[in-house]
Amino acid sequence: MKKLIIPIAFFAALAFAGCKKYLDVTPKSSLSEEQLFESEIGFQQALTGVYSQLSQRGLYGDNLSMGFVSGLAQNYAVSAVGAPLVRTRALDYASAEVTGHLGNTWTTAYAAIAGVNKVIENTTEKRAVLSDQAYAQIRGEALALRALLHFDLYRLFGPEYSAGLNSKAIPYKTKADQYSRVPSTSKEVADSALADLQAAALLLKTVDPIFAGATNRNIKMNYYAVKGLEARLRITIGDKSGAAAAAKEVVDAGKFPFVTPTAAAATAASRDRIYKSELLFGARVRTVKDWSEGEYFRFYGNTNMRLTRTTANFATLFETAAGGGSDFRFAYRIEQDGNNPFPSKFWQTYTAISGASDSVRLDQLVPVIRLSEMYYILAESAATPAEGAAFLNMVRKNRGIAELPVATITQTTLNNELTKEYQKEFYGEGQLFFYYKRKKVVRMQFMTADIALSKYVLPIPAAELEYNPTYN
Repeated sequence: MKKLIIPIAFFAALAFAGCKKYLDVTPKSSLSEEQLFESEIGFQQALTGVYSQLSQRGLYGDNLSMGFVSGLAQNYAVSAVGAPLVRTRALDYASAEVTGHLGNTWTTAYAAIAGVNKVIENTTEKRAVLSDQAYAQIRGEALALRALLHFDLYRLFGPEYSAGLNSKAIPYKTKADQYSRVPSTSKEVADSALADLQAAALLLKTVDPIFAGATNRNIKMNYYAVKGLEARLRITIGDKSGAAAAAKEVVDAGKFPFVTPTAAAATAASRDRIYKSELLFGARVRTVKDWSEGEYFRFYGNTNMRLTRTTANFATLFETAAGGGSDFRFAYRIEQDGNNPFPSKFWQTYTAISGASDSVRLDQLVPVIRLSEMYYILAESAATPAEGAAFLNMVRKNRGIAELPVATITQTTLNNELTKEYQKEFYGEGQLFFYYKRKKVVRMQFMTADIALSKYVLPIPAAELEYNPTYN
């Protein structure tokens, strides 16, 4: 079989470089692969390297959060020549802009997958150096990360699940090698990811520090992040009962309280714009300010050069004419800069707290899985519209807006309100595009014409197609 010639930096450095340096994280490590997996600390460093990969701009640091995928979902009205995401917003998949983003995401994701596979392989090969707790936690997190990365690649590059159940999607790689793999079908990707998540949950269920009250586990794939991802995956493949069961376990745990009005409305230096307490999992992106302000969300003379929308658009999005002006997401996260409205979710200010660890910072965290999504999944999976509305109302009342009338709500109204909630809640977070894809929406919000559903399937990068002829 031909070699897959893509720059898998994380694995290629491990497998082929003369000195076999494996990690390039802070603090830097110069351990060889053989040395790295000779101790629990080495395993932890290796897993830290994978989390570092997740934070890169090709993944959750940008492309799969505030940037590329949010541009696809029409979150921004950017239009000036040379502005970021102009061709992305136009769904111009042949453009250099779009192909560049896609190539970066593909390469970075499979680099991280190669790294996580190395961790998984060595938990078996070097089992003797790990305590029972370390083995379960490290292997559990690694399996969950493998599922997360493959599932998001599938959601971007694969067909909509119900229509493409047996169609080729992406390779689900379980070995850290440089060889191409025949792409798995949509069902095979889902089945493999579910198997990884179920194994991860079983490992983490008794050892995850989150059960003992650890407060910094939302920057790791903790047990409840695993269940949240399972709920997201199951709702995507149409398994509503399984999705509801996983989501309910997260909600019932009570580990992720809704943001308080005080924190959401605090002064700029301490305002919680990402609702940190609600995050099941978020990526720690230490350099996010470099592009979230300088390239994306600050006014520099022309709003058409930055990622925002008009005042009228934001009023429509948050339904201010119908009482939405009190919505925390509008009142405290759509802010003015140069007398122009800008989303400030990632335009996050922060005042250092003496002696506090980085885990309390609000300005370096990018949401990946939220509590609110669990309520939305429960609402969508509910047996009756009234039951669904009750779940939806849990989010609405914790966002400062009126609850829906449970007694008289219809299924059509509930479905419409659920879509509106996804549009508000996941503005600039990357999840909205995947919701539109799953629901087969032919006209995304703020579009003036319908689109073909094929636009929800992004083209496999040319480098992959060139060296892996098995897609046809």
